[in-house]
Amino acid sequence: MPNDFPIRKIIHVDMDAFYASVAQMDNPDLKGKPIAVGGGGTRGVISAASYEARKFGVKSAMSGRLAIKLCPELIFVRTDFARYTEISKQVRHIFYDYTDLVEPLSLDEAYLDVTENKKGNPSASLIAEEIRARIFNEIGLTASAGISINKFIAKVASDYNKPNGQKTVNPEEVLQFLEDLDIRKFYGVGKVTAEKMYQKGIFTGKDLKAKSLEYLDEHFGKSGRFYFHVVRGIHTSEVKPNRIRKSLAAERTFSENLSSEVFMLEKLDHIAEEVSKRLNKSNVAGKTVTLKIKYSDFTLQTRSKTLPYFISEKSIVLETAKDLLFQEKLNNSVRLLGISLSNLNTEVSTPKRVEKPISVQLKFQF
Repeated sequence: MPNDFPIRKIIHVDMDAFYASVAQMDNPDLKGKPIAVGGGGTRGVISAASYEARKFGVKSAMSGRLAIKLCPELIFVRTDFARYTEISKQVRHIFYDYTDLVEPLSLDEAYLDVTENKKGNPSASLIAEEIRARIFNEIGLTASAGISINKFIAKVASDYNKPNGQKTVNPEEVLQFLEDLDIRKFYGVGKVTAEKMYQKGIFTGKDLKAKSLEYLDEHFGKSGRFYFHVVRGIHTSEVKPNRIRKSLAAERTFSENLSSEVFMLEKLDHIAEEVSKRLNKSNVAGKTVTLKIKYSDFTLQTRSKTLPYFISEKSIVLETAKDLLFQEKLNNSVRLLGISLSNLNTEVSTPKRVEKPISVQLKFQF
């Protein structure tokens, strides 16, 4: 295979049970106990769960009602995004001591490109160890890390030895690592896609690799090409320090199901106001308004409309959302409404990179 494929040293750092761990750090009485962030009340949904709670099957996006059945001793704590943001900034300050190529994915995870780094350390694995140690010693939280030649493999690897561990996939180990990997561990393969792959006899990376590009395109649409390349170690996306926001949204879950559009107008007004505030704070505007509707039976529906101009004003966001609400009859009573704006004025078109096969011939210190 050709030796001109770009080999990078990428670290993916993922904070362990971040929201729950922050709560336990700030309140020592919660340490070692099963806690859930959010999810309180009769209709609450859990944002995060501590590892002690996860042993009982409690997890994010689960209703608080179900969680308490699984773990009767579960302790609910309120979300505190101001605190999470504060801690996240402290963690990122540590990252920037090593490289300016930091791409945050959320408050609790980020990619770092340390191919060339401020410490002059040739070992990405040692850098990851040092970063994790500093996070623990300076902040008091644990983090896990994945280290490899590209973002995809580093992301997969960071989940390998959680919590408080790390996994390095060296260049010469990449292909075997991917072949042995359970298909459910592939970043980008969700529960529904995994079930579909199982039905087609795809259980591991090796099974996926055996399928042709044409087969994957036919059965998995646009994602087929992505699966075809990543299972061969090909993922050319660079670490982008100024990650471009693709959308901005706000949503509300109601204490009681709403059965008429008329009752939803006041709720939409508040949601549109929040979206407008976030747009103006971020100094962005968008063209595509999407209304998210979650029904009482938990089925989800989205309705979208693209305008010929960028908007950020609450009045226009609200009117467009109203049009979408009355666009067709509701299928059931509604438990959640959300509004998002996409097709933002931050998006720019970039030329497609040429994808090349991976080479495992290079000697590279990880």
